[in-house]
This record gives sequence, structure tokens and C-alpha cells, in this order.
Amino acid sequence: MLAMKAIWGFCLILLFLLWSEEAKAGELAQKLANFPQWEKITSVQPASGDLVYPDWMVGNWLVKSTLVDLAAPLAPDVITPGFEGNRQYLNRAVSFQVRFVKQAPSLSGSKILFNKNDNKLPIIADRSFNGLNLARAYLGDGAVISVKTDPDNPNRQITLLRDNRQLVSIVTARATETPPDSKFITSEVFQQLFKGSSNPYFNSVESTTAYSKLPTSNPAIAADQVTAVYLSPQDPDYFKAGNKPVALYRYRLEFVPSDEVTTTP
Repeated sequence: MLAMKAIWGFCLILLFLLWSEEAKAGELAQKLANFPQWEKITSVQPASGDLVYPDWMVGNWLVKSTLVDLAAPLAPDVITPGFEGNRQYLNRAVSFQVRFVKQAPSLSGSKILFNKNDNKLPIIADRSFNGLNLARAYLGDGAVISVKTDPDNPNRQITLLRDNRQLVSIVTARATETPPDSKFITSEVFQQLFKGSSNPYFNSVESTTAYSKLPTSNPAIAADQVTAVYLSPQDPDYFKAGNKPVALYRYRLEFVPSDEVTTTP
């Protein structure tokens, strides 16, 4: 049970820092401003190709993630597994290394989406590297064997855990807004499947993040992130929940430039 709670906490922030098609004006910003009032975002579009980041994200970073608030909007009628256990992470910072690199477009394999307003090489995440460091930060080095990204589909990732367990995450939709002053807001929807027990667990997660480039270097980037968890159609309470999330988690993210990246997949 403790292992399941830890894995659940890790699942909540597995994917973040995303940039893609433009959302209709203001919906994402308004969602964040209205927390903890929340319903499914309507402006997301089907996910296609890799995710492109702003050029000021390139490089190695030390990320500090802090859970600053959480809510169960449908409690006590519907509560997700591990919600109460995740209270242990409240106001507790978790740090991990990530990196973003320039990548030239490929004529084969995964499609890369260019920012239509920028002809420079796209900035993309090192998905396997970032996913491995994030998983080990939450679950411990011994609990995580590897993280693999599908070479034919960057939106599909598998985290291999000890005891023959797996977490499969598939990005299905995304949207962004681009406010002025070196800011951008993203939202991504992904489906998660945890395999390794007699009863595989499914859910849908929506991660919405507002990033700000700062004039300082420590931190150089700050972000406000809300992760909303929805029930899957397989859940017996699915129709009871409707379009409302069953769990909400709010994080503060801080990025500091780092040249001491030591973990490799």
C-alpha cells in the first residue's frame, strides 16, 4: 500500500513543462486563477509529434517541486487511491535534474512540431533522462529500473519499476497560451495505466502550468502548476464524477541552471 501511494504521488507530476498549439484566449489562465474550482479544459487538441519548448528552456536545470495545496472536490463520496497519503508531501520540496536540448528535424521517425513563429531549431525535452530523474526523486533509486520513450511516438512513455511493475503514460491532448513578458501557459492531458497487480489501475490526468522567465538566475524560471485527476470510464464512479476532477494538486516549481547533471538512463 505504501508503495502504491508513492507511485501515485509520482504519477501526478510525471509530465510537465509542455508547449504546443495555442488554446483559446485566456481559458488556461482563468482555470489557474479559479483554483480549486475546476472542470475539464475544453480547448485542448489531439496530441501530435514532439513538444517544443521556448528557447530559454534549453540547457541543464535543477528543478525544485513543492506541493503547496491539494483538494478532493467530490469527497467524501469519491476519493482517489493515495490522496490522503499524498498529504505527506505538502510543503515538502523534491529536487531533480532535467535537461532540454536542441534537435534538428528528422525526415523519418517522430514528427517534431516547430513553433510557427520561430525558424530556429526546436527545443525538446530529453524525455527518458527527465522521466528517470523524476521517478527516482519520488520513489527512490532502487525502485525505478528505467524509463523508456517510444522511438516512434514521443507521447508514449513506460516507466519500469521493480517487482515487474510498469507505469504507462500516453499523452492524448494539449493546449497552450502565450501571455507577454516571457510567460507561457500549458495544459496536457494524458492517460495512465499502472500494471503489476491483479487489478490494473487506469486514470486520466490533466496538468496545467504557468511558467515565468525571471530576471534572476536562482531561480531563473518559476512556475505554478495544477494537476487534476479524473476517473477513467472503467471506474464505477465515473458517471458520478462527470467532468469534475476527483483530486487536485497545486505545485510551485523553481528552475536553477545546473552543470552538474550526473544521472543517466
